[in-house]
Amino acid sequence: MADDVSRRALLGAAVAGAAAVPLARWLPSAAADPAQPVTQENSDPEIGDIVDALAALRAGNQRFVDGRMDNSGQDPARRIAVSQAQHPFATVLSCSDSRLPPEVIFDQGLGDLFVVRVAGNIVEPAVLGSIEYAVGHLHTPLVLVLGHQNCGAVAATLEAVQTNDQPHGDIAALVAAIEPTVPVANSRPGDLLDNTIHANAEQSANQIIDSPELQAPVHAGQLKVMTGYYSLDTGVVTIY
Repeated sequence: MADDVSRRALLGAAVAGAAAVPLARWLPSAAADPAQPVTQENSDPEIGDIVDALAALRAGNQRFVDGRMDNSGQDPARRIAVSQAQHPFATVLSCSDSRLPPEVIFDQGLGDLFVVRVAGNIVEPAVLGSIEYAVGHLHTPLVLVLGHQNCGAVAATLEAVQTNDQPHGDIAALVAAIEPTVPVANSRPGDLLDNTIHANAEQSANQIIDSPELQAPVHAGQLKVMTGYYSLDTGVVTIY
């Protein structure tokens, strides 16, 4: 017990700014900036890992927006390095939209992200099982549910609700999953489509948090589930 308390105290000090080894390929080079966290080299999901994962995603997205992407994580050397095992630092649930591949918009390489993609970034059994695997077996400390501007699946849901027209084929399953977020969006001021995109991401995040398999790491502070919004116009991801 004493060892555990000491270890957590050390990690807390690292997050506050104690010296440690930076995630050099993920984090910005300006290590002197106090806004940029440091990390401990360990394999356990702890608060330091969550902060670092967020910093890595934000820094990578800024590189993407600025057009100064680092492609070193996609070369043959990296492919060989991760061929035997993977250690992604975050899980991203995003829409299948072809305009926002997470590895590109977050400027990450092979093995950096565990990505689950489905139209409308909805949560259904296979999606949830994939996320549970990433957390339970790959120990990703952060799950980001990423919605995006002008999401077609959300727009189709609004059209179905407004026209009372049943979508064709299994698109109806997507609409059924997103439809509960429409009343939530309607209660908020502003653009209905944008509000529904945000409400839908929030719904998915809540469904992930409510997973019995993820309750222990969530309540222990070892897992953080967050939502994000990607702007097609600017390339900026807002994480909240």
